[in-house]
Amino acid sequence: MLQKTLIILKPDAVKRGLVGKILARFEEKGIKIVAMKMVQLNREILEKHYAEHKGKPFYESLVSFMQSGPVVLAVLEGFNAIEVVRKMVGATNGREAEPGTIRGDYSMSQQNNLIHASADTSVAEREIKLFFKEDELLDYKASERIVYAKDELEKLGGG
Repeated sequence: MLQKTLIILKPDAVKRGLVGKILARFEEKGIKIVAMKMVQLNREILEKHYAEHKGKPFYESLVSFMQSGPVVLAVLEGFNAIEVVRKMVGATNGREAEPGTIRGDYSMSQQNNLIHASADTSVAEREIKLFFKEDELLDYKASERIVYAKDELEKLGGG
């Protein structure tokens, strides 16, 4: 199934100069970037984004960390994109993430773990709407005919 998902390249990814390397991994995999922007997040939007964590011991430090510098927000699109992106991102704790994943290769922290990726379809839909207007999501042809087999494209309606 063709899906859209949200990623946030966190302040540590931006400050360490890893934005290009991280985005390149998704593009090299064949996942399409359909929206992207760099912003400084404020507490109000972070409280909405992390509402399910309010009251947990790490909540305040997470919100503070996410306000500590600019982030890059991106909407990615591809066949089973949510699952594929989460596999590529790796375990939340960078010290436990498998080598070859983004966190496994670049992170040593539980909180400063470079990237957020939507957990499932309903979360992705909510998060994309929180950070992007509908007209900011672009629909364009890229390398789909090379990335996917003909039968997969037909299932996606692009055959």
